[in-house]
Amino acid sequence: MKVTVVGAGNVGATVAECVARKDMVDDVVLIDIVEGLPQGKALDMAEAAPIHGFDTNVVGTNDYADTAGSDICVITAGLARKPGMSRDDLLAKNAAIVKSVTEQFVAHSPNSIIIVVSNPLDVMTYVAYMASGFPSNRVMGMAGVLDTARYRAFISMELGVSVRDIQALLMGGHGDTMVPLPNFTTIGGIALPELMEAEKINEIVERTKFGGGEIVKLMGTSAWYAPGAAAAEMVEAIVKDSNRVLPCAVWMNGEYGQEGIFIGAPTRLGKKGVEEIVEVSLTEDENALMESSAQHVRDNLATLERIQNG
Repeated sequence: MKVTVVGAGNVGATVAECVARKDMVDDVVLIDIVEGLPQGKALDMAEAAPIHGFDTNVVGTNDYADTAGSDICVITAGLARKPGMSRDDLLAKNAAIVKSVTEQFVAHSPNSIIIVVSNPLDVMTYVAYMASGFPSNRVMGMAGVLDTARYRAFISMELGVSVRDIQALLMGGHGDTMVPLPNFTTIGGIALPELMEAEKINEIVERTKFGGGEIVKLMGTSAWYAPGAAAAEMVEAIVKDSNRVLPCAVWMNGEYGQEGIFIGAPTRLGKKGVEEIVEVSLTEDENALMESSAQHVRDNLATLERIQNG
């Protein structure tokens, strides 16, 4: 199998390395418009292969012809967030970038599955969906896997338990309007509210919502280790047809009362991409948060349409 990663920046390079180190595909292609950048990073990864012990062939290129026949494409291209910049500030510029790279990639790999990482995530996934012409099961966004990982990491830090024993679920849009669900969070099968006070849970939920911004403030740029690993986990679920249930930004056809947008929900991933959107029962408050998050996504789509129409 062949995986293409569009964008050789920090996130894209991390995706490529994580996928390569899992040793589950034949080829990983890293593509970028900057000459020499993807080639250099790919060569560096190839030289690390004897140490890590993987046989995946990693190549870098500036030519989409080299991505031909890809099974999966991870789109990370776009401008990174800077301090004081919201994900929404990136809207128009990144929409143009994602549209362009999607069209170029799809021309060479018409039967692939697309995973979008570029921000604002939910809207960029919609842009890639429209530009690709693919059925909705073959286009999705990476958001919930990252957000859930942050949430689980913060719970682990607070309780002093292994992250491997923490299962969690978040829904909604990627960013400040995400909807963490403590009632669906367990530690070794024990519900989170049994082990942590409500006030502390709320603190962790709020930290999770602004987890990306916290890193931007510290480093001056967006995160890349966790986002890259999150996208690679989605790739693995598809490649191995493992039917893992992961929170992803997916196209809604009435699920959770939403339609015509991409938004985060628990998703069964397999060889066809989105195999199923899993519906769980939400409380009245959780439904209200989900609707608020969905409205934010719709507002962003309306803003993008207004910008594009002048």
